[in-house]
Amino acid sequence: MNRILITLAAATMIGLAGCQASVPVKQEASAAKPTLSDEAVKALAQAEADVKSAQSQNALWTTAADALKTAKEAAAKADSAAVIKNAKIASEQSKLGIEQKKYPLSK
Repeated sequence: MNRILITLAAATMIGLAGCQASVPVKQEASAAKPTLSDEAVKALAQAEADVKSAQSQNALWTTAADALKTAKEAAAKADSAAVIKNAKIASEQSKLGIEQKKYPLSK
C-alpha cells in the first residue's frame, strides 16, 4: 500500500511538472504560480486510493465522493489547506463505508 501511495504521489508530481514545463514563461512575471504542499499531494493520493477501495467494495458514501471532488477542485486552485481538509474527509468517509459493510443486515 505504501508503494502504491508513493507511486501515485510521484506520478502526480511528474504530471504537474510536465504541465508547467510545456507552458512558456513570461520573463516579466517574477512571482511563481503556487503549488500544492507535499502533505496535500499525499493526502489527495491517499483519498483517491481510499475512495477507489470503497467503490470497488460497493461501500462508497456520497459524502466521500463529494469530498474527493472538492479536494480535486481545490488542488486545481493550488489550495493546499482545502485539499488536506477535504481529502481527510474523503478518506475517513470511505473507511467508514467499508466498515459499515461488516454490520449485519437488518430486517
